[in-house]
Amino acid sequence: MSEKNRDGKRSARERMAAEREKQKSAEKRRRALIVGASVVCVLGLAAVIGVVAANSGKDDKSDAAAPVVTPSGATGKDGLAIPVGKDAAPSTLTVWEDFRCPACQAFEATYRPTVHELVDAGRLKVEYHLVTLIDGNMGGSGSRAAANAAACAQDAGKFSAYHDVLYENQPKETEDTFADNAKLVELAGKVDGLDTPAFRACVDKGTHDSWVTKSNAAFRSSGFNGTPTVLFNGKNIYADQSMTPAKLKQMVEAAAQG
Repeated sequence: MSEKNRDGKRSARERMAAEREKQKSAEKRRRALIVGASVVCVLGLAAVIGVVAANSGKDDKSDAAAPVVTPSGATGKDGLAIPVGKDAAPSTLTVWEDFRCPACQAFEATYRPTVHELVDAGRLKVEYHLVTLIDGNMGGSGSRAAANAAACAQDAGKFSAYHDVLYENQPKETEDTFADNAKLVELAGKVDGLDTPAFRACVDKGTHDSWVTKSNAAFRSSGFNGTPTVLFNGKNIYADQSMTPAKLKQMVEAAAQG
């Protein structure tokens, strides 16, 4: 073999190795973004635990006298889960999330196409639990207001589409934009058929506020320490550093095959 050919093969190998390292680095940065954002949510909770307790107490107290109005079609213990997908799906993804949480938005941006694909194929059902972690961490009421609006969208059969719109338009964590009902109604205009008098009344009255507070209380008593918390058939997969959309898809397909 000539020296020129050897050099050519060596260069090709080096280019392939460099490309593999580039892909590994990109994947590592992606995971770091998601996990890092989650840590911010958790550390925020630890750093301002007094604020969390004070805010949570006020929420619980103000909602205590109001009846708990469960969104249409909610399931699970105390009707605290909003289901998306077919009941007969062989696998269930349980997601505890906060619409103000940047880690939740990062998870959604990365996994949403795969989750939608699996749900549409009847392979996966998702159960969403809505919490108000960031209201406690940063102050404000946008987490609860957005969760109430999402529950109102569930009443209209539009939860999944509105859920995605909220994350696509998530404000900065320090900005309580979702506390403005007018903003939540404006975003409803992005979902075909959602902006109706019934939806507006549900948002303005905070019809499901007490339900959101009850869901948040269930989160606090669950032992989970951050959002998002993602369980696949009961097993926490968000903490798995090797998890990717492709791996999730493989797990779902394996479960479907029994």
